[in-house]
Amino acid sequence: MAERRFDRAHLAAIDRAVNEAVAARKLPGAVFHLERDGAVYERAYGKTSYEADAVPVTPDTIFDAASLTKVIATAPSVLMLAEEGRIDLDAPLIHTFPECAGGGKDTITVRHLLTHTSGLASGLPAKPDWRGDDHAHALACGQQVTHAPGTFFRYSDINYVLLGQLVRRVSGMPLHQFAQRRIYGPLRMRDTGYLPLQRVAAAAIAPTQKGALAGEGLHGDLAPGQLLQGVVHDPTVRRMGGVAGSAGVFSTARDIARFARMLLNGGELDGVRVLAADSVRLLTTVQTPPGITALRGLGMDIDSPYAKRPRGSVFPVGSYGHTGFTGCILWIDPQSRIFYVFLSNRVYPDDKSNVLPLYTELGTLAAQAASSAQP
Repeated sequence: MAERRFDRAHLAAIDRAVNEAVAARKLPGAVFHLERDGAVYERAYGKTSYEADAVPVTPDTIFDAASLTKVIATAPSVLMLAEEGRIDLDAPLIHTFPECAGGGKDTITVRHLLTHTSGLASGLPAKPDWRGDDHAHALACGQQVTHAPGTFFRYSDINYVLLGQLVRRVSGMPLHQFAQRRIYGPLRMRDTGYLPLQRVAAAAIAPTQKGALAGEGLHGDLAPGQLLQGVVHDPTVRRMGGVAGSAGVFSTARDIARFARMLLNGGELDGVRVLAADSVRLLTTVQTPPGITALRGLGMDIDSPYAKRPRGSVFPVGSYGHTGFTGCILWIDPQSRIFYVFLSNRVYPDDKSNVLPLYTELGTLAAQAASSAQP
């Protein structure tokens, strides 16, 4: 078996770390996928929830990928349109969205949005209550910057909400359709996409949030006891109808592994080219403006404060990836050609579980386990 080419002691440590997190109710269940040049180690852990009748998680379990959406849907879609000359990465956003002018936003470029250096706030306001993509766009365009574009790093969902809307405006196709047609279909990522309940039964999807008191907190739109299962966990994206550049994609670890393989192959997989090699370079190498210490590609995290835990203590700076609020990681080291995927629903049932220490452990152990893998 290919997994025998990995270090067994470190694989056992990975299993132990995740199983201990499950036993401690840090997360109901998860899937871990480790790969290097054809050698694969994949395991499923726990159940889809803490309920007595919950089913075991399997490698086929579909998870809410949360902010992995930014790097497996939105950023590559923008780069595809840039390849075609339909988006200028260094053009001001207001060239496409003149309605966004004012508030210090006139010099925000597409590059600023992709690298989280726009100076925009981290998220859209929830109150007063609103619904719909058009309303989200109006709220985003109504923001004022807190710092001059290009001078400050702040991770911001608003950046990627606008980028998802940019894809729609330029391509004439909603983001979920564009990503399906141009990314997931060609890559045969069969279980990946927005709005999963249009394709699969809810039972195939790990649940996330359970409504508490009506009107309470970020998830106050949920009735008491109402379960999110196949409906996006992110409340802003839920208000937008389930499709946004910031979140909304659901996937399996195996599908995300196909995406990672494509990146390591310079934009091509199984004879199908998805991204130009230069687009892969822009996505995965440092593209932040001079003077910004948080290093990002045009999508991927390289060395921002958010990178340190999933990178662990062994993968070098220059490896790249992203995390998702629901408990998800994609991390890739192009030098060793090692990558790992971790999908979980650590937010079940109330958002309160903290698995960040587990991220550090998994990042370190993944690098150690795969260091002995041979092509």
